[in-house]
Amino acid sequence: MAATPQDQLTAATDDRSPTTSATGEKWLLTLTSLGALMVTLDALVVASAFATIRRELHASIDQLQWTANAYTLSVAMMLMVASVLGDRWGRRRVFMTGLFVFTVASAVCAVAPTIGALIAARTAQGIGAAFIMPMAMGLLVAGFPPERRGWATGIFAGITGLGVFAGPIVGGAVTQGFAWRGIFWINVPIGLVVMALTALKVAESRGTRRPLDILGTLLITFAVVGIVWGVVRGGTVGWASTEVVTTLAVGGLLLVAFIGWQANAEHPMVPLRLFANSSFSAGNAAGFLLTASMFATVFFAAQYMHAAYGSDPLKAGLQLLPWTGSLFVVAPIAGRFIDRVGERPFAVIGLSVEAVGMFWMSHEATVHGYGGMVVPMIVAGFGVSLALPAVQAAVTGAVPPQAAGMAGGIYSMMRQTGGAVGVAVLTAVFTSVGGYTDFPRSMQRVLEVSAGLCLAAGIAAIFIAPRRPNRPTAQMDITPKRPPANATK
Repeated sequence: MAATPQDQLTAATDDRSPTTSATGEKWLLTLTSLGALMVTLDALVVASAFATIRRELHASIDQLQWTANAYTLSVAMMLMVASVLGDRWGRRRVFMTGLFVFTVASAVCAVAPTIGALIAARTAQGIGAAFIMPMAMGLLVAGFPPERRGWATGIFAGITGLGVFAGPIVGGAVTQGFAWRGIFWINVPIGLVVMALTALKVAESRGTRRPLDILGTLLITFAVVGIVWGVVRGGTVGWASTEVVTTLAVGGLLLVAFIGWQANAEHPMVPLRLFANSSFSAGNAAGFLLTASMFATVFFAAQYMHAAYGSDPLKAGLQLLPWTGSLFVVAPIAGRFIDRVGERPFAVIGLSVEAVGMFWMSHEATVHGYGGMVVPMIVAGFGVSLALPAVQAAVTGAVPPQAAGMAGGIYSMMRQTGGAVGVAVLTAVFTSVGGYTDFPRSMQRVLEVSAGLCLAAGIAAIFIAPRRPNRPTAQMDITPKRPPANATK
């Protein structure tokens, strides 16, 4: 008698490995966090070097935007593909493949002779990034026991969150001190070291091997590309343009088709029953809204420090430390307490505190200058440091360990799409108020809307299921309801 899906699920559940020793856990956390840090840094790092790249490569404004858009689109396009491959081929193998592609693409970016070559290399870089992020989360969940998973998630979320905040600052500082090509060269030694140490120190883990859902993969891939394409192009060519309306419509139709296919597929790529789990759905919704707020605020904050206070990129980074520095300190501590009391209190309180800090910051920025922004930034930073690990833990804790790669892929896709939507929407808000000609008032409105996004994320987080102290979150059975045809033979 062939193995039933439940037998396969049981066999795959205990995919724990030698990495769960004390030393192995440290290596696993360090290497996955470094890989994820490179990915999040490079999402916004190129924006700080736009002026230099434009001058040296004779690029148009539209071409410059595509150096950022190409990365965003390729990440969004390949995230779910990477998750499926990780379950089938092994998470470590796919993680290392992503590191290899990302590192080689970074080197090509650094030597790109033309703007076209740079855009192509950024596309390849995004494909590598899409392989890294969900596999890093999957390896982390599989390698840590439930009672220590919150602590590990806290550190991981803190480091990746810091990457989002630090991207424009690192890019500006490297460009200022060396050359714009240095923002890509810096990835090469880090990528090579992480790749080598991963091969030596991290054990392989896999998810449940299921038949490949080719149609589902194609539908979700092109649905996400259509939606993200429309969002990132809306601010450039106009939201009513044929290009934007068409891509958003096609993306939406493909998403509906994907949902319909998954509801009836014998071996769905994304079991829709996952979204019946309130922690999984609420965590993804909160992650989408939180990332929209973070990406958009970071995008404008560094520019505001330069425009309002004449700060160079390095000084702007230091001025943002009251906001960003707490991620290193608070997030790991929050992770330990999440293991004891659950995700919901930290997500709801953290997002509410961040909303208060952002709203407070919006008014201090135009009234009392930088000095008045310091305390609100500390408040906002404390809030996001509580929320990030809690939201991520809610998503990954809602599924069994063998589905961690798939959960990580969905969560990463929601965050990536959220970041693109956040920047696009708040750019439209920024422009409607006055844009760069009235930067203080425009920045105030951006921060107010960003605070609203945090508040909406906090409301979504209310629906994360509570759990008892020291008990794991209730997990969803993701096995097919209908057994395969040969299961009873």
